Amino acid sequence: MKHVFLCGNPALDFACTMRARRTARFETLDAPAALDSWYVECGLVNEAPSCSGDDLARAVQVREAIYALVTARLAGEGYDEQALALVNDAARTPPATPRLTATGRWTEATPEQALSTVARHAIELLSGPDVPLMKECANPECTKVFIDRSRGGRREWCGMESCGNKVKAAAYRARKKQAVAAH
Repeated sequence: MKHVFLCGNPALDFACTMRARRTARFETLDAPAALDSWYVECGLVNEAPSCSGDDLARAVQVREAIYALVTARLAGEGYDEQALALVNDAARTPPATPRLTATGRWTEATPEQALSTVARHAIELLSGPDVPLMKECANPECTKVFIDRSRGGRREWCGMESCGNKVKAAAYRARKKQAVAAH
């Protein structure tokens, strides 16, 4: 499975595994194997932690809690107590621990440790210096939140391929149609 990592932080990328939340919701974590592949593709672990259905259900709960906390922070609202409790509880488990081997870094983790690592990324993000850099994609159909590290802080899209080109092409077609109608 190919997951998308455009957000600049593993917790934001994890929150965005549910796509198009306001329209045609699309779940990318639809099976334990999808969660395993997300952990590997994200780079949190080198070997899939062999997640079960219960691990997937817990991860989806934590993901939704992370998204609730992130969107509350963006809106300048207080945090939901249940969302806080879910993320903090997940973070209590020791995280995935890398080790140095003769060939480089190697990280294995249980499903709980992998989820703890994501929860800890969320805590660090929401309590750290990147909070002012968080933005939601300007595509009205997209609900991805990303860290804008662009020069001048003018990035609008989670990614040009996924959203920027789509919105710009639609705006171009609308201008062209309006110009034809005006003549």
